[in-house]
Amino acid sequence: MGLYSRHIFPRLCDWAMRDGRFGALRRSLLAQADGEILEIGFGTGLNLENYPEHVRHITAIDPGEGMSRIARRRIAQSPRSVDLRLQTAEALPFDDGSFDCVVSTWTLCSIPDAGQAIQETARVLRPGGRFLFLEHGLAESAGVQRWQHRLTPIQRRLADGCRLNLDIEGLVRRAPFRHVEIDRFLMEGTPRLLGSMYRGVGVRANSLVVPLG
Repeated sequence: MGLYSRHIFPRLCDWAMRDGRFGALRRSLLAQADGEILEIGFGTGLNLENYPEHVRHITAIDPGEGMSRIARRRIAQSPRSVDLRLQTAEALPFDDGSFDCVVSTWTLCSIPDAGQAIQETARVLRPGGRFLFLEHGLAESAGVQRWQHRLTPIQRRLADGCRLNLDIEGLVRRAPFRHVEIDRFLMEGTPRLLGSMYRGVGVRANSLVVPLG
């Protein structure tokens, strides 16, 4: 991990993601969080102040040392307790059915095997547990998609692995959730290359057999 990933990009990302538009979307999604909560891709901890008041403890993972360094400063100033671990999402170190709720916000784009991360998310959820997600990804317009495919190699270098062209809906619907709700929208004031958003919930099935189709 180079200087850019450890020190420069975490600060740039934290600055960009503090925009008030992101905050409003975070609060709307996290209002549904309850019970034992796992957040994957904790980043710099910007979700922390947006959880409902009744949420007092969060387990969180993030593989980035630079991100986690900033996050720990936020955790120290928060009334909530956070068990933050340096860990990737593709192989979660938790037993099956450990959590009532798993949260992912603007995270999947940077996970090398995002499909495996979602499968792991389903595994650690209790039956009926909810995966709450808010992500950017593949646009609905074929024209925008073509530019996303072209520019993703550059984006990955500039944004520490972030992909513009990830099909979030396809990945979530292939996971073992018995019910999935997805709202697709364009974030106001944001180019469609970056602002094509997916917001939703997947409810964990009783069985971890992956649905067909």
